[in-house]
Order: sequence, then C-alpha cells, then structure tokens
Amino acid sequence: MTEEEKRKVQILAVSIDDHETTKKFVVKLKERFSEDLDFSMLEDRNHKVIDRYGIFNPEGKGWPHPATYVIDKQGVVRWKYIEVDYRIRPTNEQILQALRKLS
Repeated sequence: MTEEEKRKVQILAVSIDDHETTKKFVVKLKERFSEDLDFSMLEDRNHKVIDRYGIFNPEGKGWPHPATYVIDKQGVVRWKYIEVDYRIRPTNEQILQALRKLS
C-alpha cells in the first residue's frame, strides 16, 4: 500500500476483550512485528458493534466470527470477508483490491 493510499483509509480492530486483555494483545503484536501499530483497537465488551454486523458467535464462548469489512466514507459496507474458522483470514491482497475499488 502506498503512503497516499494509507492516508485515505482508517483501520479499526474490534474485539470483546477488556482493557487489560487488549493492552496485552497490543504488546504481543509489537513484540512480534517490532513496529508501531497503525490502527486503533475498539473494545466492544457488550458486543454492540459486533451485533450490528451480525458476527456474534454464541457457540464460540462469546467470541465473534472473524470478519473483515471495507466500509466507504458514507458508512456503506462495500466488501466483507466473514469466516467461522478463526485461523482463516483474507489475504492482504484481497483487502487491498477491495480498498482500491473505492477510489
């Protein structure tokens, strides 16, 4: 992703974790990738955002289904990737393609 493209997007990670768990996760990410995170973490303890997108997984001990959304500036979902297996995620290229279609 080019610097110009980075300026046009905002990345937000949403989880049901509490503040302490989120902080520990951020530390692990920084250790693993040895660089600053360039996205925000939203703590959605009552899963209001998660419920809005219909990805709450009551069988998964409260964990939502892993999902990635590309949402335009008007708040319209233009692309989504939802998977019940938390180990399967979209590729960076898939996400970049969806973002580039917004331009």
